[in-house]
Formats: sequence, C-alpha cells, structure tokens
Amino acid sequence: MAVPEPTGGVLYLVGTPIGNLEDLSPRARRVLGAVDLVACEDTRRSGLMLHGLGLRNRLVSFHEHNRIARQPQLLAGLAAGQSIALISDAGLPGVADPGEELVAAARRAGHGVICVPGPCALTTALVSSGLPSGRFCFEGFLPPRSSPRRQRLQALAAEERTLVLYEAPHRLVALLEDLLAVLGDRPLMVARELTKRHEEQVGPTVAAALAHFLATPPLGECTLVLGGATPLVGPEPWDGSLLRAQLDTLVAEGHSAKEASRLLAERTGHPRRDLYALLHQAPETAGEKPE
Repeated sequence: MAVPEPTGGVLYLVGTPIGNLEDLSPRARRVLGAVDLVACEDTRRSGLMLHGLGLRNRLVSFHEHNRIARQPQLLAGLAAGQSIALISDAGLPGVADPGEELVAAARRAGHGVICVPGPCALTTALVSSGLPSGRFCFEGFLPPRSSPRRQRLQALAAEERTLVLYEAPHRLVALLEDLLAVLGDRPLMVARELTKRHEEQVGPTVAAALAHFLATPPLGECTLVLGGATPLVGPEPWDGSLLRAQLDTLVAEGHSAKEASRLLAERTGHPRRDLYALLHQAPETAGEKPE
C-alpha cells in the first residue's frame, strides 16, 4: 500500500508543465495542493499556473538570487515537520537551476527527498529531435559571453555523444554563430515553445537554423539538440601550416600552449606532443612534422 503523500519533513521535487497544463500528473496535482509550502522561482508566474489548475497554496520564492538566504529557511521548515514542494518555472526542478543545491543540503541534513516526475524540456527535445538519444551529454546554459562560450565549445569539440543545450532567445543567434564557427555545420534541432500550440523545431543543421532565426527572431526559451563529433578513424593528414594556424587561433582565444595542443589533438588525432612542439617551431618551418 502506497504511503500517503505529502509527508511532513519531506522535500518534494515536482515536475510542472513546460507549456501544456494538461501535462501535470494527478499525483503532482495532489501533492501541490496538500503540501505546507511551495517553493518556486517566480511566485507570480507559479501562482497563476496553480490558480489555473484550481490549486491554492502558500508560495515562497527560491531562485538564483535569493537561494543562499532562503535555503536555511526551507531546511528549518523541513526540520519542523513541514512538507515542502519545490517547483521551477517550467519542467523538472533541479535541472539547470538552484534546486540541486537545496536537494543536496536537505539530504545532508537527513531529510527525505522525493521526486514527483513530470515534463522536462531536456528529454522532450532530445527524443523528438531524430538525433541519437541512447547516449547524450547535457551542458545546460553555456557562458553568455562569446569568448568563454567558444572556449567551452572547443572543449566539447571531440564529444561524440549528442549534446543538449539550453539558451535564452536573445542569445540564440550568437550561440548558433559560435557553434558554426567552432564545431562546423553539424546536425541540429532547435526546439522552442515545446508542448504549446506554436511548438517549433528548427533544423536540420546549424547553418539552416541560423538562417531561419536571422530571418525570424526567436521567442521563448530554446533547447538545442546537437549531433556529436564524428569518431576519428585515424589522424588527419599532417598539414603543418594549417595546424599551426589552428593552434595560433586557440592561443589567441586565451588557451595556454598546453591546452591548445590538447584540444587540437582531440580534434585531429595527432599526438599532443607533436602539436605542442609545432607551436614552438619558427613559422617558416611549420610545414615540417616534428621529429
């Protein structure tokens, strides 16, 4: 026989709709309507959602900017025997939001943590993209500025698993431009407005998506599903001048000589030590492979 929910002293992670309110499960509805407190990113937004579902409960904000001050209050509530539900603005809390910190702190303090599963943009976009989903790598939001974002993409250049990214609409075009420049024109599906009336999935490549969103500025949070790197069968032919130019570009972007050599080794299959030696050759002898 199932244990009645909610239970005092337990933190419930409740998945909420990412667009379509009909996606809220009966169990999630029951828990949200009966817990002592609902912690959410935006009390107004969550309040409207709960009101639309016919639910009324005490709400308290818990987001990136107040998480340090709010976390002790929530832990104290759990210690006092309160049942608390944590929700995000949309989807499953704890994925690319401060919920994971609260979960870890609650477990360290000995409190129960129960997930009431529900919608998640990550998995929804992945399984509907048509790209390989058996093995994937979730990177969440990349750095907002281009230089550190390109550095992160360089570090992911050799990743063979499908990559899943989140991005805000006002940064989407810049991200697509960096993807094209750093990783090339890979298979890509950009999902926006998932589960809503105007759901859109744009692809099938980085270049095609970039052209679309340059002509039609995006609205709504976006989830990108990107094809992984093609496995290397063997090292590329040695072209010292080209390799030296690529190394110089990596160094100009802020990488150390050692890091630039490692990144290019992952992308080309050439030994890192040979690339490191090439970086220290005089430019006029760069066409020669180091001995």
